[in-house]
Amino acid sequence: DSVTFEDVSVKFTTEEWGLLDLTQKKLYRDVMRETFKNLTSEKDRKTLILEISKKIMGQI
Repeated sequence: DSVTFEDVSVKFTTEEWGLLDLTQKKLYRDVMRETFKNLTSEKDRKTLILEISKKIMGQI
């Protein structure tokens, strides 16, 4: 079986996300980017990272 992003990603509730400080949020972003990098092709990576970055930056 293939590993998917959903298999390895960490998801926070709105309440949990609100408890993280800025450093923790940035660490989460960096780890999720690295995870995407390891699971996607170069072509897919650029699109996925852009989408996730927009989502994460909207939460910080």
